[in-house]
Amino acid sequence: MVHISDGVLGPWLWESGWVITAVILAYALSKMKTDDVPKLSVITAAVFVASLIHMQVGPTSVHFILNGFAGVMLGILAFPCIFVALVLQCFLFGHGGVTTIGINTVNMGVPALIAYLIFKTGTKLDIRPETKNKVTLFGAIAGGLGVAIALLFLATELITTGEQFYETTVLVVTAHIPIIAIEAIFTGVLAGFIATVKPEMFGKK
Repeated sequence: MVHISDGVLGPWLWESGWVITAVILAYALSKMKTDDVPKLSVITAAVFVASLIHMQVGPTSVHFILNGFAGVMLGILAFPCIFVALVLQCFLFGHGGVTTIGINTVNMGVPALIAYLIFKTGTKLDIRPETKNKVTLFGAIAGGLGVAIALLFLATELITTGEQFYETTVLVVTAHIPIIAIEAIFTGVLAGFIATVKPEMFGKK
């Protein structure tokens, strides 16, 4: 349900999503270098696959997002990563609508950028084996908040759309609480591991 379908939101909302997505996407791509492509491709594939693992909860479904993880690993490039993953999920598997790709990218991409800023501020991008504990801590915070903020965005949009979405909103948010914890642990552990074995993967984004 994190993927909003066509016809759910008013035109002003999903059109605004496309505008915001276009602006951030253009800026992010202007910062991309050729050396970034391999890592961007791998993380995009991870986000794409993770979101395909759905667990049914009542009338909705729960799935992993990994937007916080993408933010930690890619920085500003997490936004095009999530955009590409959402486009593929939409056209290949029908997850989310075509008109709402923009707002769905905002919902997951902007929290990824916030997660990166939290990680960057906490670690000062001083990534090396000696700072593993700090990297793990702020990786976990970033991973959890990436999902939490995405849910906040989604809930706000659904509630703004109409009262008929109140119950659905509560169900979706409640069902994703375990996902917040799991992704926090996953991102923290993996960030700490990478800081130990290959710290240069983080780069200076």
